[in-house]
Amino acid sequence: MNLDRYTVNWNYPTNVKCGVGRVKDLPQLARSLGIKRPLLITDPGLATLSPVLSTMTLLDGADLHAGLFHQIKGNPTGQNVADGVAAYHQGGFDGVIALGGGSALDAAKAVAMMVGQSGSLWDYVDEGDNWLRIKTEGMAPLVAIPTTAGTGSEVGRASVITHEAEHAKKIIFHPRMLPAIVILDPVLSTGLPAKLTAATGMDALSHSLEAYCSPFYHPMASGIALEGMQLVREWLPRAVADGTDLEARMQMLVASSMGATAFQRGLGAMHALAHPLGARFDAHHGMLNAILMPYVLKANQVAIDERITAAARYLGLPNPSFAAFLDWVLRLREEVGIPHTLKSIGINESCLETIGTAAVADGAHGSNPIPFTPQQYQGICAAALDGLL
Repeated sequence: MNLDRYTVNWNYPTNVKCGVGRVKDLPQLARSLGIKRPLLITDPGLATLSPVLSTMTLLDGADLHAGLFHQIKGNPTGQNVADGVAAYHQGGFDGVIALGGGSALDAAKAVAMMVGQSGSLWDYVDEGDNWLRIKTEGMAPLVAIPTTAGTGSEVGRASVITHEAEHAKKIIFHPRMLPAIVILDPVLSTGLPAKLTAATGMDALSHSLEAYCSPFYHPMASGIALEGMQLVREWLPRAVADGTDLEARMQMLVASSMGATAFQRGLGAMHALAHPLGARFDAHHGMLNAILMPYVLKANQVAIDERITAAARYLGLPNPSFAAFLDWVLRLREEVGIPHTLKSIGINESCLETIGTAAVADGAHGSNPIPFTPQQYQGICAAALDGLL
């Protein structure tokens, strides 16, 4: 296995350094952004593990004495962001390094944006022209290093942050929230447990799949989404079966970034439901999308049958059709250990009272192939609760 062929630089839409061991370039890359004293923001579970400890040692050895912030929930909150901003100012830092899963990356992007703002985080929710209020001159330079292959937040221009008082997830957006430099190094993801590898990998699939099914016109995003799905089909089972498989880890990091690049075409009902469910039950976002996936596919079938058949043909599935694609999703979920119902991860019927209204209000609803009503969203959620496909 020759992994050298994966050692590349991509300069669009951001500067992506891809390859085994590329994290060693971090000090030089940070300096290229003018960073002399970075704040490293990570997940609490990673704070005492090798990816963070070795990165802190690497920075210290290069006279870039980093601070560490890891007070972040699995679904990061506005308070987490505020605490990160306070840590940034108190430590006199001049840049942010985001290292971890989607939670750390989303929180770090919001912190890097908010260190230069005077308003509340919620003043910049992605509604109307709120993003024009953001003062770009005060934003901190940002390097993103994902340790999971799922959200693709490292190549995104937004953060998803939970508004705890409203029990709702809010999207904070600005084009400059896109990290200036991204490092995709599969070595940093080899310690991820199989369960999280599966859930995050299915999240990457959900991004490509919903982008592909979006009714909006963006043929380049559609093509990227198809190849993103193909990479997940080929490599996710390998990454789950053997977490040290560097080629599988590398390909899944690429699939994750591709999915996030593709979903500028839009997402859909999986995310419209996963966002409020995650905010209400503090459930893992990728796991929610993985469980919801077949139920949403079935609900959308009348609008996406032809496109999904084409995708099944691209993926090389036998007898390509909607049914073949749905069967592949179900088999993939079973192979990587995804449960079949929402109840199995602690979601209960109390969500049905408000889930339909919340899903329609979510930003992902507008790009679903069918404009579901609140009652239809409740029906999808009820089916996913009990496993009725």
